[in-house]
Amino acid sequence: MRPLDGIKVVTFEHAIAAPFCTRQLADLGARVIKVERPGTGDFARNYDERVSGLASHFVWTNRSKESITLDVKQPAALEIVHRLLADADVFVQNLAPGATQRLGLDYQTLHGRHPKLIVCDISGYGLDGPFRDKKAYDLLIQSESGFLSITGSESEPAKAGCSIADIAAGVYGYSNILAALIERGRTGLGRRIDISMLESMVEWMSYPLYYAIDGQAPPKRAGAAHATIYPYGPFKIGDGKTVMLGLQNEREWKIFCEAVICRPELADDERFNSNSRRVEHREELAQLITGTFSSLTTGDVIGRIDEAGIANARMNDMQAVWAHEQLAARSRWTRVATSAGEIPALYPPGLTPEDKPRMDPVPALGEHTDSILCELGYDDGQIRAMRDAGAV
Repeated sequence: MRPLDGIKVVTFEHAIAAPFCTRQLADLGARVIKVERPGTGDFARNYDERVSGLASHFVWTNRSKESITLDVKQPAALEIVHRLLADADVFVQNLAPGATQRLGLDYQTLHGRHPKLIVCDISGYGLDGPFRDKKAYDLLIQSESGFLSITGSESEPAKAGCSIADIAAGVYGYSNILAALIERGRTGLGRRIDISMLESMVEWMSYPLYYAIDGQAPPKRAGAAHATIYPYGPFKIGDGKTVMLGLQNEREWKIFCEAVICRPELADDERFNSNSRRVEHREELAQLITGTFSSLTTGDVIGRIDEAGIANARMNDMQAVWAHEQLAARSRWTRVATSAGEIPALYPPGLTPEDKPRMDPVPALGEHTDSILCELGYDDGQIRAMRDAGAV
């Protein structure tokens, strides 16, 4: 038995935040019914064609779901939504601001009709406040939350290489829904969950916010290096590769000087004998470290660092991650079906193959429309009529 077996989720979702939230519910066994627009569906289906013609974002966030197409502006389609919600446990949506209110699918309206229903609204800025009606996408929230101001090189800001603001909102939507299901088990009532992408990202920005409290200077942009701990970041090796170092304390600094760069006198050098001094003199220290590394291979450097017990990592590209020996050793990869054939997929973190997480196919647009309508009691003639009218 999976933790969420028997839980039914209906979702009006697109892009990443809500689909990532509901896919994680599906991983745990929930039945997720994805309502999409006829003909086009979730616009993330068309972001790219990298996965045998399918979009990379879409196949990541939408496995194990059922897709039904409905034109919810038509009364017949909206009635289908209410039939779906009649025995649903959770309703998730990240439509444009105000869309669910216009359809009568906001929490206030739904609660009277479906009092046990948990409603999770995911939006850029939240359901009230002066920014309520602003459209929001991942990069815009990275900017609005201050993330861009501390990320990148000294001369130029940079965004995260993946949809970090969407992911943050999806994770908080997921965890809040799990908490609401527990709460409903005690109260018998659903509740509204209001997830803001901005608030999710600002929570993740708490360290730099506190670092800059009371008007103090924020962390400087430091590229791939840590802004306030040094040496902590990438260093070039003599064979042209890069090793990522992570020193956290003075004990490690002393060992690093003695066993890795073979310069024990630097441990007590007044330029480098505390983290704040090493950060202040990072350019001088970087030259000393890379000077040693320039005559070594990556294997030599990692061998010394590992023997010294100091944290380090390789700067892997995507192909190296696909082939990562640690993931293979822990059997973290499986395969899932799509309309374009099977693709590899990572098991959800925290779950093992023995837990049997749902790793079901990525749905084609409207693939489950007829089967869901039949389940709701519609006959073939009614379904044909709704298709002719463009309602499904």
